[in-house]
Amino acid sequence: MDTNIFKKFSDIKPVEMSPGYMAQLIHTGANTLNFLEVKAGAVSAIHTHIHHQCAFVLEGQFELTVNGEAQILDANTFAIIPPNIPHGGRAITDCKLLDIFNPIREDLRELQKKQS
Repeated sequence: MDTNIFKKFSDIKPVEMSPGYMAQLIHTGANTLNFLEVKAGAVSAIHTHIHHQCAFVLEGQFELTVNGEAQILDANTFAIIPPNIPHGGRAITDCKLLDIFNPIREDLRELQKKQS
């Protein structure tokens, strides 16, 4: 068991997921938490994956398109995206986002290892 309960964000090396998307990733036994800083205008292409995703905007505005429907999210709104549903988005302003995935995103864990 990991006895180091308390951690610091400063100890998590950011990784570039795509242009304008810098991520700090935390993996638990069941989830991946993705804290993102996104530059205004940066785009996440429409994609799918097998994971449940909860998407939160902590700061700024982000236009999220899910299954063809677009909505601008801010700190007062969030989205719960079922597995295998097409989605993507665009930062309207500089943003801070949090995505929570279940199960763990092994692809993001590998990306984190490669960029370490």
